Amino acid sequence: MKFDLLTTDSQSKARAGVVTTDHGSIETPIFMPVGTVASVKGVHQRELKNDINPDIILGNTYHLYLRPQTPILEKAGGLHKFMNWDRNILTDSGGYQVYSLSANRKIKEEGVKFKSHIDGSYHVFTPENVMEIQRTIGADIIMAFDECTPYPCDYSYAKNSMHMTHRWLERCITHLEKTPLKYDYNQTLFPIVQGSTYKDLRKQSAEYIANTQQFGNAIGGLSVGEPAEEMYAMTEVVTEILPEDKPRYLMGVGTPINILENISLGVDMFDCVMPTRNARNGMLFTANGTINIKNKKWEDDFSPIDEMGITWVDTDYSKAYLRHLFTVNELLGKQIATIHNLGFYLWLVREARKHILAGDFRTWKDMMVKQMDKRL
Repeated sequence: MKFDLLTTDSQSKARAGVVTTDHGSIETPIFMPVGTVASVKGVHQRELKNDINPDIILGNTYHLYLRPQTPILEKAGGLHKFMNWDRNILTDSGGYQVYSLSANRKIKEEGVKFKSHIDGSYHVFTPENVMEIQRTIGADIIMAFDECTPYPCDYSYAKNSMHMTHRWLERCITHLEKTPLKYDYNQTLFPIVQGSTYKDLRKQSAEYIANTQQFGNAIGGLSVGEPAEEMYAMTEVVTEILPEDKPRYLMGVGTPINILENISLGVDMFDCVMPTRNARNGMLFTANGTINIKNKKWEDDFSPIDEMGITWVDTDYSKAYLRHLFTVNELLGKQIATIHNLGFYLWLVREARKHILAGDFRTWKDMMVKQMDKRL
């Protein structure tokens, strides 16, 4: 993997770059749509490619391990072939999913024993077998196995957890070196900075992660319920330390405003279920604020979903029609809203990139944040 940093904004830490892997280029900053179970919910791969057009999407190790299971993925020739996606894929390590099973898991030094949310069967994730699972899934970028701490979290728990995440990282790196590639392209490991909302721990973790000298780095354990200001403060501490010549990925973030503020702090890559999940509940993100399409006020509004027309759904359908589809619980409504939201998120990061390259990102960002912070 290669990262070219093209420019850094003079009035913020925003960066524009290009990540290159064997599956092509990723222009940063980038938002990665989440394809949890080998599908971005409700969207055909053809629509994803032609209309939303991301350079990279995300898959989920925990979910893919449980279903369809790794033997099926291996027979298919990896996740790219299984889902017919010839661009980049990143897989998370399953650490976050195991974290969210709080009542159904036990964390020890060896790894995590957890109960499947599907049938209650027991499984174990260790740094070693998670590397093997991700080799078989075959994503271009794979994440180290970490523990994601809850919020709030006391200092001693956060500290012990961070050190364990670091020890697990060493095991991931060692095991990956011994585990051959399964397919005819390379994979790149990103380690994950932890430390909850404690500045000294975040600093320590960022230094440790930077010293492992991997090709890219991630920031985990944020966007788990902490106030946005704390998220920004932690991101700032970490981006000060992580090497400039490597991409930085902030996991699980966020709202359109969160994304712009974190780009401003020097983050290059994002993923979040928000555009897809909120779309299925009738919430649309636009450059002028958010719309709850289920509200009665849209009942006889025959104007296009979004005058900006970022994707074809925005001008093919009216707000009144989309509201009607949600009222009668028609699947098409969720699909239209999902394509709209993902199209908007990708437009937003690409627009940010244009402004970073043009040198006026700060002014544009401040204007957009104000504009988007409204309910329409």
